[in-house]
Amino acid sequence: MMDYQPLDIGPLCNAGAELYGAEAKPPTGRVTLRGLPFLIGGETPDPTRCLVALGPRGAEEPVTISVGAVARHVLFAHALLDSRLLQNRPVGEAVAHYTVRYADGEEVRVPVRERFEIAAIPMWWGAFPFLAASDTKDSLAERYRGKYGGSGVRQAETFQGWPEHLYLWDWANPRPEQPIDAIVLEPAGHRVVLAAVTLGHLDEQPLRRMAKREVLITLPKPEDAKPFDLSVEVDRGVATFPFALPERPADAFLADPVRGFGEPQSARRSPAYTEVAAIPSATVTVKGGDETLAAVPWGELQRQGAIETPRARLEVVDRGRNWVRVTVLDDATGNPVPCRVHFRSPEGLPYQPHGHHNHVNSNLDTWHVDVGGDLRLGQVTYAYTDGQCQGWLPRGDMIVDVARGPEYEPLRQRVTIAPGQQELTLRLKRWTDMNARRWFSGDTHVHFLGSGGAHREAQAEDLNIVNLLQSQWGHLFTNTEDALGATHSNGGRTIVYTSQENRQHLLGHLTLLGLKAPVMPWCTDGPDEAELGGSLETTLAHWADACRAQGGTVVIPHLPNPNGEPAALIATGRADAVEMIDASDYKHAEYYRYLNCGYRLPLVGGTDKMDSAVPVGLYRTYAHIPDEEFSYDAWCRALRAGRTFLSAGPILSFSVEGAQIGDTLTIPSAGTLEVEATAESIFPIHTLEIVMGGQVVASTEEPKGARRLSLRAKIPVRGNTWLAARVGGPRYYEMQRFHDCWKRGMFAHTSPVYVAVGGPWHMFDLETARYMLTLVDGSLTYIRNTAAHYPVGQITHHHGEEDHLAFLERPFHEAAAAIHKRMHELGIPH
Repeated sequence: MMDYQPLDIGPLCNAGAELYGAEAKPPTGRVTLRGLPFLIGGETPDPTRCLVALGPRGAEEPVTISVGAVARHVLFAHALLDSRLLQNRPVGEAVAHYTVRYADGEEVRVPVRERFEIAAIPMWWGAFPFLAASDTKDSLAERYRGKYGGSGVRQAETFQGWPEHLYLWDWANPRPEQPIDAIVLEPAGHRVVLAAVTLGHLDEQPLRRMAKREVLITLPKPEDAKPFDLSVEVDRGVATFPFALPERPADAFLADPVRGFGEPQSARRSPAYTEVAAIPSATVTVKGGDETLAAVPWGELQRQGAIETPRARLEVVDRGRNWVRVTVLDDATGNPVPCRVHFRSPEGLPYQPHGHHNHVNSNLDTWHVDVGGDLRLGQVTYAYTDGQCQGWLPRGDMIVDVARGPEYEPLRQRVTIAPGQQELTLRLKRWTDMNARRWFSGDTHVHFLGSGGAHREAQAEDLNIVNLLQSQWGHLFTNTEDALGATHSNGGRTIVYTSQENRQHLLGHLTLLGLKAPVMPWCTDGPDEAELGGSLETTLAHWADACRAQGGTVVIPHLPNPNGEPAALIATGRADAVEMIDASDYKHAEYYRYLNCGYRLPLVGGTDKMDSAVPVGLYRTYAHIPDEEFSYDAWCRALRAGRTFLSAGPILSFSVEGAQIGDTLTIPSAGTLEVEATAESIFPIHTLEIVMGGQVVASTEEPKGARRLSLRAKIPVRGNTWLAARVGGPRYYEMQRFHDCWKRGMFAHTSPVYVAVGGPWHMFDLETARYMLTLVDGSLTYIRNTAAHYPVGQITHHHGEEDHLAFLERPFHEAAAAIHKRMHELGIPH
């Protein structure tokens, strides 16, 4: 006997699909609804007579269905077509009666009540029946594609099974051993359609799947472990998207020296996991692309715990779970401390706190979506918390991974969750307190977070300042709901200042910190930055002037690219600092060339955070405020004064004959200077170097990595120069890489100490000057010949000047004149 047996009620059908409306096309023939078989309209259905209609315009007398079989369950596929709930009729009104008559003559008469055993088609939102299920099951969104209009809904991943034509009601037979002779359908003055009846012979509830359980998928054949394209189908249930699991075992994850900062993302099919919620008779099918790798019975898999086929092994790894409240305490204060947390099983299955994602956007690469509250570093998703969170954790051994910026020791260890346990306390230890040493950290470059989320994440990363930047990407304007200015939290120790990054695709980008009024337009001259077909309305220099007029601070982000106007900004003194966004030798060389040409340029660190794969403050600016209260304005003053170092983890101290970072040390003549530098880190660091004039003049190295490096050296100085300290990996540029979206390296670099010999500090490099003049000329050439402009006289520009081209060119002429003046003062022909 089959597990589910459809009855042929075709001869009793008295109505067709037109009952649903002219355009409706209800299914007919042998169909599968929620994985269960039904027969609608008989084996050769007639679309005009495929339904049993009861009530108005249908049968007014009882309709008898002959059965002649035993059954544990009877499933009815039916619908109500004339709901009166919107006419204030009571919920639960009987719209028909179904009488089950047994072979021994006994009868059971069951009311079919609206919103209980049946509901209306079409259904309105919130009116699902209490005892019946829709004819479609819950489903997942398309994982890798879909319509643009569905991009917002796509983040939810799931869709509720919405009734299309029918509801399925399971009647549990109280006398499963007694044959059923017939089922009598009795109208009750309502318009009811019955499409099909199926007998269930299994000891299971066919429409009530159990809650999801985790299933580990491993593929024994190496040729099957291809780049990830797994999918899982469940005929009588549902499965979540499958996700790749870490390739490394748990012990390797625990032993990783870069704890708290993720691990590499596996791109392979095996190992992987999914979560299955189904009835016991379901079949779980694993596919790689369009190829079926395994199909196993769900009930048997649960009974055995694991099933191995020639090409796949499936194992239920659900060991039970508890709803646990987790508190992370500061070990010194005993108070809850904001931080980010990751919880996982030994196999690598994530169990993130409730309200947070196990996988951000299904582990697909994203941009400006889901940026708040969660962080994804490679394989690992972290939840930002205020020190307390709650949710499901697996029983038995599990792994916690907790971090809070570079001044706390990350916590990555095994813990055990006992049955019934509902509390877990963890402790984080601060190893250094830079605020106590009057150094305050800030991220100069953050996008897309809301100001509230920025406060939460800043506190969890132990970051004092977030510069949250409004900007524009084509027709997308971001953070417009965040008012310009500062918001404070954590007793004033955490500041989020909303300001702007103004951008042009060739001339460059500019970070305007501390704005009090908008500087517009935000972007100009077409995509990717400005709107399609836009004109060149302004330059970076004019943006910088507007920022300075408000007392703001001007930073050239991700020096040097886009590499058009930065040279002009630097030549005219409009740049207060430059930002290094990663640790490439190209970006170092570009920074050094301007210093060697005599331009004082403080160095700052920012993340350019634009998605959930970048932690706020991964690259941060430490600014020294020795003798005044910490505030946003004080931090910006320290930044402009060059009392900064950029850190991607390590903490640096540096002095030259006692002069500190940002100072100018004046000596009467050439001589030897003593430099001291120390680097400390929660991560292994390998090389500490002193750079003078762009060249390494002293260094120390620990090939195996160390938590602390220090260096004291005597450096001969023959003329004006600058010195800085930097720390990184073996041979400096071979850095330990983070698992953020750009795989950035772990390093730190100070702003210079300037050394003046025998007079005021100045330096000049002819090659750099010519390089800058070339960029100035290139920018002017672009403005005159390539950039888009409106015809003269057709529009009034925001600046109000009649000669728009002269307005655009003016800063570049100023830059060329400033460079030529320096060359003239040095007697260099130009």
